[in-house]
Amino acid sequence: MRFSLVNLGCKVNRVESDEMAARLLEAGHIWDGRNPQVVVVNTCAVTGEAEKKTRKAVRAELRRHVSAAVLVTGCAAALDAEEFTVMDPRVRVVGKGEVLAICESLTDDGRVEAAVDGCERLQPPAQSAPAHLSSPAQSAPAHLSSPARPQAPAHPVPSRVGGRFPTRVGIKVQDGCNNACTFCIVHVARGRASSVPLSQVLETARAQVQAGARELVLTGINLGTYRDETLSGAGADLTRLVRELRAACPEARLRISSVEPCDVSPALVRALADGEGMLCRHLHLPLQSGSTRVLREMARPYTAERFAQIVEGLYARVPRLSLSTDIICGFPGETDEDFERTLEMARESRFTKIHVFRYSKRPGTPAAARPDQLPPHVIAERAHALQELARNLRLQEGRARLGGRELVLVEAQGEGMSESYYEVRTGDAPRGALIEATLTSIDEDGIFTL
Repeated sequence: MRFSLVNLGCKVNRVESDEMAARLLEAGHIWDGRNPQVVVVNTCAVTGEAEKKTRKAVRAELRRHVSAAVLVTGCAAALDAEEFTVMDPRVRVVGKGEVLAICESLTDDGRVEAAVDGCERLQPPAQSAPAHLSSPAQSAPAHLSSPARPQAPAHPVPSRVGGRFPTRVGIKVQDGCNNACTFCIVHVARGRASSVPLSQVLETARAQVQAGARELVLTGINLGTYRDETLSGAGADLTRLVRELRAACPEARLRISSVEPCDVSPALVRALADGEGMLCRHLHLPLQSGSTRVLREMARPYTAERFAQIVEGLYARVPRLSLSTDIICGFPGETDEDFERTLEMARESRFTKIHVFRYSKRPGTPAAARPDQLPPHVIAERAHALQELARNLRLQEGRARLGGRELVLVEAQGEGMSESYYEVRTGDAPRGALIEATLTSIDEDGIFTL
């Protein structure tokens, strides 16, 4: 079966899409980005805009490839399967663990061509893609259920994109979320928190490093809740996972992706401080709002004051830390004063990158039922103001790093990624090199030159 795959959404989705591709390739199916018989669309539902792009992507595939079967999976499909099945008889909504079986049952039709606007078409893996992990169970419709715990593959298959292995690879170690923020629907689509066994993570990491990966990015829906309780003693939390990975793969640097503020433990801070750059001194710490009142109404488990204390403690212990974040503009009932507090908190936290989200109603969430929804133009104005601040902060924090030395991973000819998560022009340094270099200049787009 010739297949192609379209991915939308977060880093976890990307890893899962790679896994689906790997399983299809291992079963003997063929990646064909120009003339596949089936297209898999891995969907996202984190915002209303994400769901809109998902629907647009599915419709585009149906228009462009009039005979191909279109398999729709992922978070948006888990929340409302009928929304996709009514589009066309060729659409099938399936669980991520069912893609292989469905592909093997399809007939010989269909073709697919160009990329879809607003989403990511994965590039063809020459022989293989990563068979990282199986998807954990979801508290979603029964037809999308998956095994309760990820099963270790017989042999982890490193990701291979465009005929060569990537230098920076995401590894999914956790799925699901036990929180229920009032604006969020992802915990419904993903289900309860579950973790990948430590032994499986180490096996996958070793395979990726052996294939040429020089940075491993730990990903999860709620990464800080990582727990492997199958081990003796206290089991393994995120800090132990980091420690074990550093010992198992000393030649690769590690990067922790998004961690909730309350999951930043003293042990994790020590690991960041002592990592000498091989554990990137960079954290993505979601703020969402700088107003304690709004945080309470979001059901976030911290106050603005507590967030500020956590940030202060991080900078005291790890002075060179780079902090990125998520912030929502226009949550129901957010006042001008609330938003000003958010801007102030962003400045005080010295964020190097801010992901700005415009609040959108998610059907089925408490926030969507509130009568005090803000007008779209107010949300847009606040988003624009925050985006402008984000650009200024990124430049400001980048300039403060000039003259300093950081480990830079060369990901392509002339292009790299710094420890602090800035793009870097690397000159003629070879692809795959992990070099300690002085950051000598930064342009108006926030790109360093060595």
